[in-house]
Amino acid sequence: MYRDRINLTSQDILEKEFKIDARGYRLQEVDQYLDIIIKDYEEMTSIIRELEADKKELLEENMNLKKEVRKLRTKLDVIEESDSGVSGANADLLRRLSNLEKVIYGKE
Repeated sequence: MYRDRINLTSQDILEKEFKIDARGYRLQEVDQYLDIIIKDYEEMTSIIRELEADKKELLEENMNLKKEVRKLRTKLDVIEESDSGVSGANADLLRRLSNLEKVIYGKE
């Protein structure tokens, strides 16, 4: 996903060679700076992998919660059709459904 937005890999940076002339930069300074860039770049790549894994996990959890809400709504509809009055079981289902909606939709 993010790979198409990143131009260089840490290996590309490591293997970069600069031209040397009489008035050029100090090679040791350039190497030290590139070492810092490589370390940061590897850390950024690691963070991206972690975030993508977290995102995948959250999407799966959200999908499962939505399935459960649909299932409970179906059960609730069946119960309401069979019994016009609200019994203890119906009240319990309504509370569970309400709690699931709060989790999924962030309602308070």
